[in-house]
Amino acid sequence: MMHASHRAAGYIAAMMHRIAGIALAVFLPVHFVALGTALGGAGAFDSFLSATNTPLIKIAEGGIVIALATHLALGMRVLAIEFMIGREPTRIVVPVCLAAAFAVGLLFALNVQ
Repeated sequence: MMHASHRAAGYIAAMMHRIAGIALAVFLPVHFVALGTALGGAGAFDSFLSATNTPLIKIAEGGIVIALATHLALGMRVLAIEFMIGREPTRIVVPVCLAAAFAVGLLFALNVQ
């Protein structure tokens, strides 16, 4: 029998996985537009990049990195649930996945290479 806390953590993880996926789906068309401007030449691409050099865009870039890392980490959780024998320890796995995702976002924000 599962405890209510396991179900709640699993539900939150599933919702965060879906929300991160939606954020990535919204980002992709913008990314394709950016790539399309590169086809117009270096001048067009430089113009696009200079237009995106604002604090709001920088925050959005950090957010999309966190969304990507969250989607990846929680997707690995889903794979673990599907392919491993037994149940995954939700109370442990979900915070570890989220901590890893936010660590990646923080490294990106701090421009660590």
